[in-house]
Amino acid sequence: MAFSLPVFLWIGLRESRNAPPLTRSDWAATVVLGLLGYYGASILDFLGLQYITAGLERLILFTYPTLTLLFGAMLYRQPITRREWAAVALCYLGVAAAFAHDLDMSAKTSAVWIGASLVFVSSICYALYLTGSGAMLARTGVARFTALAMLVSTAATLAHFAATQPLSALIQPPPVYLYALAMALLSTVIPVFAQSAAIRRIGSGRAALIGTVGPLMTIVLGWWLLGEAISAWQLAGAALVVAGVVIVSRGKA
Repeated sequence: MAFSLPVFLWIGLRESRNAPPLTRSDWAATVVLGLLGYYGASILDFLGLQYITAGLERLILFTYPTLTLLFGAMLYRQPITRREWAAVALCYLGVAAAFAHDLDMSAKTSAVWIGASLVFVSSICYALYLTGSGAMLARTGVARFTALAMLVSTAATLAHFAATQPLSALIQPPPVYLYALAMALLSTVIPVFAQSAAIRRIGSGRAALIGTVGPLMTIVLGWWLLGEAISAWQLAGAALVVAGVVIVSRGKA
């Protein structure tokens, strides 16, 4: 987040220069959504990763598209089509298959439940962020809102670090900082603006559902880079999640 800060600060200042000032309600919404989307969701996600595999974490986290659809229907009366309900069902079947695999492989089932619960709450936080960001994106613009929300998240993350860690924790080997820089650019700055632009064009529900191709990629990368086992259950779960994405994508086309 610290490495991402200069980019978001520059974009936030540039986009706000000639734009109308935000109202108090706009600022309040930006702060709440920033705390939910990239602070609360990230912290809970990383806590959950201490208990479960990256493959299961990613599949549970990617229940957020279905939650986004449900929150949109409850809060904004956005209709859910039969095609989208089918995608919801397939995604949850896929998560259930991967969850069964981790329960079977783990020596401590309680750890799997704890980790899964933390990641699911993270998914709820991110779904609330996506649901609420649609209206803000329309009022303030993609780049401006995204930059401001990420500045809020960065401030909260750095404050969390200052409150819980000594400054000596910043002394890390160079590879750690190289990974952090790569995550700042490839896993934070680029995806954040791409996701916001997608929400502006096709809505939060469909944008979130298309994003569920992530679990399949994470399972493969977890096997390749982290040495995590891949089972038939995981592959079946990933296939069901991707099938749900294909259904929605073809319906949009």
